[in-house]
Amino acid sequence: MIAIIRPGVEKTKIDALCDWLSGRGLGVHVTVGEFQTIIGLIGDTTGLDIGLLEGLDIVERVQRVSEPFKSANRKFHPDDTVIDVGGVKLGGGNFAMIAGPCSVESRDQILEVARSVKKSGASFLRGGAFKPRTSPYDFQGLAAEGIELLLEAKRETGLPIVTEIMSAHHLPLFENVDVIQVGARNIQNFELLKELGHIRKPILLKRGIAGTLKELLMSAEYVMSGGNENVILCERGIRSYETATRNTLDLSAVPVLHELSHLPVVVDPSHATGVARLVRPMALAAAAAGADGLMIEVHNDPKNALCDGAQSLTPEQFEDVAHRVREIRSIIHD
Repeated sequence: MIAIIRPGVEKTKIDALCDWLSGRGLGVHVTVGEFQTIIGLIGDTTGLDIGLLEGLDIVERVQRVSEPFKSANRKFHPDDTVIDVGGVKLGGGNFAMIAGPCSVESRDQILEVARSVKKSGASFLRGGAFKPRTSPYDFQGLAAEGIELLLEAKRETGLPIVTEIMSAHHLPLFENVDVIQVGARNIQNFELLKELGHIRKPILLKRGIAGTLKELLMSAEYVMSGGNENVILCERGIRSYETATRNTLDLSAVPVLHELSHLPVVVDPSHATGVARLVRPMALAAAAAGADGLMIEVHNDPKNALCDGAQSLTPEQFEDVAHRVREIRSIIHD
């Protein structure tokens, strides 16, 4: 349920109403927008007299929210959320390129890739330190050492880093990580999501390989219900009957998620297609669809990569993609 406050109401009156609602056992979320203030109510509102609430002189109208996700719902928060990481912004018209290798393999590798993607206009450096792999015999990442190498690359280039967490037990290692990624395999690891709700770092949530958009938003709700509202949604393709690509990239997810939620939406064409030559056209399509950012795998030697080399762009290919994406965005925002 949301209560829309009349324009010009004093903050003290809004605070008094929030205190009264909190006293009735409801969670209260206040959003102050450019044109209106909205009080979102979370919890069992069946015992709340809507007529009484609507009768208050500071309330313009009351509306029930039927969707199970509340904090992530655009009805609760009409304005786009902007994620700000040390001055680097994502969402609300701010576009970001997140680029780097699937996994951190060595110091020379991650530093070379970091330098190149920054030169091409990347806003964030991605790289896996902990890698969930289908086979237990595949490279699983450098773990703590990988995070240290990412932090070294950050110190040299200034790029904020994005890396995936596998377990809440690893959280102490992520103290200096800028954006924590939850991968497709962990998107319904609800105990992990609850723990991430207790911190204030931005959390990037990847859609599950067979997950619906509602399920993705409910995963965001787990994080946000804990108090952490810094959430980024990522469309990375879903499993379908098609075998020509690694997954099927659902670009309709971008406008649908923007309609349903205020959270920023990025697209990962690398994992979606699994084929390097398909990354550029799908990245351009994602930009045209209104994505707030792109996550693209870049490796300085894809043929010898320890993880996902087939879908990784070379630094030169990424520079071309970044340039073309900027051109696309200049057209659609003209």
